[in-house]
Amino acid sequence: MYKIQANASGTRSIEVTEEHLLTIEKYSLFKGLVPSNGIVDETTLESLKHNVKSFILNNDECADLADLCTNVIYHDNMKVFGLKELIMLYVGWRDAREEELAETEQMGIEEK
Repeated sequence: MYKIQANASGTRSIEVTEEHLLTIEKYSLFKGLVPSNGIVDETTLESLKHNVKSFILNNDECADLADLCTNVIYHDNMKVFGLKELIMLYVGWRDAREEELAETEQMGIEEK
């Protein structure tokens, strides 16, 4: 379980699970989301919400995505600050997983 800060003062937060991060990865929700200038703003958040809604409308079997929406993306505390924190959490989590996988594969090669 992870917790992201949802506002600058730190008085609001949102809990994010491993399953939520896997869902973001599964549906590539952040791919192409942030514009080339790197600025995450209200338009970015609305774009994410629109993309997620489209996935849900076009997929009958997406309970994982519905859970992500309910508990994270459409959470009452989710604003632009929270989205920035969620993106940073996801990138760190993804990088750590890739590094762990590479180490595991390397150990497997060395054992042979």
